[in-house]
Amino acid sequence: MAWYETGAGTVLLRLHVQPGAKRTEVVGLHGDALKLRLAAPPVDGKANARLIAWLADLFGVPQRQVMIKSGLSSRQKVVVIDGSAYDPASLLGTGEATAQR
Repeated sequence: MAWYETGAGTVLLRLHVQPGAKRTEVVGLHGDALKLRLAAPPVDGKANARLIAWLADLFGVPQRQVMIKSGLSSRQKVVVIDGSAYDPASLLGTGEATAQR
């Protein structure tokens, strides 16, 4: 199983999220998921909000087009992004996927 799927204008990402990091960045693969560190605490939905904002910025879409399909209270998440032409494969090995915000 791949960590992402594309089709019909959507991107589905399987993520392993580590909240509470110093900065938001892609770490690499973690099993069949892409591991991300998030610069947000795992309380009151802050990590999920940060994840949505970061992915929306990265994929060049409004936040309303980024949806956490499963895993709201888990480190294992499935996220769907609508309307982006960004290639998710470029998240691995580019350094561009690090956000200092």
